[in-house]
Amino acid sequence: MHPADHLCERVAATGAATCVGLDPVVERLPAAVRPSDPLDARSCAEAIERFSVGVVDSVHDLCAAVKLQAACFERYGAPGFAAMERVLARARQSGVAVIFDAKRGDIGISAEHYANGARALGAHWTTINGYLGSDGIEPFLANGQGAFALVRTSNPSGDALQALRLADGRSVAEAVADMIASLGASSVGGSGFSSLGAVVGATKSAEIAALRARMPHAIFLVPGYGAQGGTADDVRAAFTRGDQGALITASRSVIYPQSGGGDWRAAIRAAATQFAAEIRAIAGGRA
Repeated sequence: MHPADHLCERVAATGAATCVGLDPVVERLPAAVRPSDPLDARSCAEAIERFSVGVVDSVHDLCAAVKLQAACFERYGAPGFAAMERVLARARQSGVAVIFDAKRGDIGISAEHYANGARALGAHWTTINGYLGSDGIEPFLANGQGAFALVRTSNPSGDALQALRLADGRSVAEAVADMIASLGASSVGGSGFSSLGAVVGATKSAEIAALRARMPHAIFLVPGYGAQGGTADDVRAAFTRGDQGALITASRSVIYPQSGGGDWRAAIRAAATQFAAEIRAIAGGRA
């Protein structure tokens, strides 16, 4: 299925345009799944796999998508990569849309290799660095794949480049947005959205509406909600109609809730339920 159409179906099925980020950090894992040896790569990889599978099983019916942060797995080498592959398979089997958050950025045959690698893993979407231009983007749209290209990121130092003004008056971020809109125009699905989406941080709320106007057919992947300071009101302008056109992502605020020493899976499910309710309230999703 067209990746944007699939994602829109997931939003309709769950009633919430939410994405739970899988950013497993060994030091923050619940006691029940911590590694037996925190200095051993295999032990750590096994621990973050147990935790990530537990998260997927707890939230798959509450959110439209899950987003795996590749760095959290790849830091443990081959055991970590193998764990990531199994978690991706479990997520896809659960029915959620799966985003491989690797922020790939290369050109030519290297970009094709990266794109095919993401496809082999079973990801529906890959995050990519759009600042290399069209030849670093197009391979990730082949064979029915979807990509979210970085446009306006939530990190403070991104302003130093992305907010710069060009000779024609546009910011660098606006120029990239125009490129994304143009490249994505040929891959619009039945939902009215393209397989080329845009990463636009929740902490850049003053710019979201303008970027939305430049990219009417792009689904916005919106990080920075929750622990990074983004609020429901900050992300309102990312949506185009009702709960369509945006996917709000939260990681730490959902996967590391205060459980009071109880069932960590139940605490994560409760946090995901609250997250969905918050986004549903401002996006017009199902009550």
